[in-house]
This record gives sequence, C-alpha cells and structure tokens, in this order.
Amino acid sequence: MTTVSQKTALVVSAHSADFVWRAGGAIAAHVKQGWKVKVICLSYGERGESAKLWRQPNMTLERVKEVRQQEARAAAEILGAEIEFWDIGDYPMRISDEVLLRLVDVYRELQPEFVLSHSEHDPYNFDHPLAMRAAQEARIIAQAEGHHPGQPILGAPPVYAFEPHQTEQCQWQPNTFLDITDVWDLKRQAIECMAGQEHLWDYYTRVALQRGVQAKRNIGITAKRNIQYAEGYMKLTPTVVEQL
Repeated sequence: MTTVSQKTALVVSAHSADFVWRAGGAIAAHVKQGWKVKVICLSYGERGESAKLWRQPNMTLERVKEVRQQEARAAAEILGAEIEFWDIGDYPMRISDEVLLRLVDVYRELQPEFVLSHSEHDPYNFDHPLAMRAAQEARIIAQAEGHHPGQPILGAPPVYAFEPHQTEQCQWQPNTFLDITDVWDLKRQAIECMAGQEHLWDYYTRVALQRGVQAKRNIGITAKRNIQYAEGYMKLTPTVVEQL
C-alpha cells in the first residue's frame, strides 16, 4: 500500500525477466530509498524467451508460464518490487484496448514519479517496442481530463527506455546513468533467479560494469565517488529546469 508521502515508480516489462536484466538496479535502489515500485509483466515470455525450459522433456505451455512466474516473483521479492502478471501472450504480443485501459488505470492509481520500459526500436524483438508504445500511450490517456472525469489525472512523469540487448541496432543511446553499486548484490541475486536464461547472467554483469565505467567518466575520473556498477537509460521526455 502506498503511503501519503511515498514516491512511486512504474516499470512496464514485456516479458517476465526483462525488468530484472535492465532495471533491477533502479528498482532496488529506489525501494531502498523508501519508494514503491510496481512492475507490470505483460507476458511471461513463454514462447520466445524460454528455450531452456522447452528443451526439457514433456514440457507444456502452462508449466513454462508457471516456472517463469516463480522466477520473476522471486526476483521481484529480492528487489523489493510489487509485481503483476497480465499474461497477454508473446511472440506475437498484441495490446488490446482492454489491456491499454487497464494500464491507464494503473497510472491513475499509482501516480508514478517516473516510468521505465523498453527501447522504442528493436529489430530482434517486436514485443519490446510494443510494450514501450503501450506505456507511452497509456501515460497520455491517463493525463486526459475527459477520461473518467472526476478521477485524479496523471501529471507528466518522465519516461526512460532501459537498455536493450543489442544497443546499436535499436537506435538506443544512454543519456542517463544510474549508479547501482550499492545494490548490485541484490540485482545479481535477482538475476540468478532467472534459471531459464542462465546464459544472460554474466552478460548483464558485464553490461553493468561497462556502464559503471562510463558513469564514472561522466562525473569526472578524479571524483572521489566510486562507481563500479551502473545502468544506462535513454530519457525520452525533456527535462524542465530553472537553471542549467
């Protein structure tokens, strides 16, 4: 339950492991600061991202979903996030008006301070940009005075695209680095919950180390602050300031 003064954030994840690889540090860091972070998993990634499970004998679709949910729920518990599984399917994923308006309701109720989702382009996985499109469209509808008049409308929370797997091919460039050094151990524990995609554990550890080097470079290599691990984000909405 959200307290009156508690800040909130929303993560829209196409599949049940995406939020761990790409935003686990952000989730853990903000929860550590007292925030409420909600993760919406639109699908389990049961068809396209569960190859290791499908190679087991006598595997079924429902069993794959069950395992994927168990993994993601365990990871969310480590990170401190609230999590919902909407089970709308993957490969292909489709966003119905019902799903879109359900996401609008989440925005209205949660009133997030910021939103994290996928890159807007991904030639390797069409579910990912679809999830970001839904996150952005629902955000706009939640701002509309005429949508369920009388409800508190949404402000304008900034939207960040977390890092895709193939950055150069996805037209994604980081313009924001988040230091996750203090919560890296939690993120790694959450990563290791994803037994069905063990091949990505070390990959995303290398990504975090690489972004840590870049984050350190962007505060100045002589800065006393030690940044070993970081996450990169591409901010899609302008920043409004009173001074530069």
